[in-house]
Formats: sequence, C-alpha cells, structure tokens
Amino acid sequence: MVAKKDMVIGDLLMADEGIAPILMSAGLHCLGCVLASGETIEEACVVHGIDCDSLIEELNNYLQSVG
Repeated sequence: MVAKKDMVIGDLLMADEGIAPILMSAGLHCLGCVLASGETIEEACVVHGIDCDSLIEELNNYLQSVG
C-alpha cells in the first residue's frame, strides 16, 4: 500500500493500525473523532496546520518497512 493525500484516514487506519502512532505524533490527535473516519489526510493536515508532504513521506516509509 502507498499512502496518498486523498486517502481517507479511517480507511488507512483499517488497513494498518501501526499508522496511528505516526498520525498522533504529527499532531492528529483526534483519530477517534467522527470526522477522522471520513476525512482525507490532506484535509486533516490543512485543518491542523501540518505539512502534508512530510507526513505522507513518513507514512510511506513506515508502510515500506512493514512490507
């Protein structure tokens, strides 16, 4: 799997729960929020003032490491 900006956070978490700590450390502390289940990574980054490209890179590095 490759993480992309238009992916829904809830879908990404369902695919690999190991992504949760990465999102939390980036500042997305509302993973249990109803909005998170339907919000894209990019939308969440905009709302929380997070560099989306850096987060995507970190997510993909993790996904690549777990194979």
